[in-house]
Amino acid sequence: MRSRYRGGLLEGNARARAREMRSHPTSAEGLIWSRLRRRNVAGTKFRRQYPLLGFIADFCCVEHKLVIELDGDSHGDREAYDAWRTEKLAARGFRVLRFSNEEVRRNLDGVLEVIWGAVKAPPPSPSPMSNNGGGESESGAPRR
Repeated sequence: MRSRYRGGLLEGNARARAREMRSHPTSAEGLIWSRLRRRNVAGTKFRRQYPLLGFIADFCCVEHKLVIELDGDSHGDREAYDAWRTEKLAARGFRVLRFSNEEVRRNLDGVLEVIWGAVKAPPPSPSPMSNNGGGESESGAPRR
């Protein structure tokens, strides 16, 4: 059976959709991409409309496990879905920053400062001693 993600069913659909979305960016996506591209933020490589775990992240820095999402008018009624999606990405070690399109248009430099700070901050590192990402067993007791 093919994997649902890497090279599998969802990735093929997500890749095609991501290509389509890259060719028709919103004005806010275009603004922020003009500043993120070519390693302009702390020498970090960002990808736009990046298929990730069955989702399409607006912008993603794989090296720092950082996802940037821009929420336009269509996200007003999708708060529960966005929260669920953020939770799923966080469970896989990704940090998610969300900005509204309006915030990007009005305060691009402020948005970029937040992104720069997130890139510079060390990502949370799971303990190599456990499979669940921490130094504790599934029950919460310290591992021995």
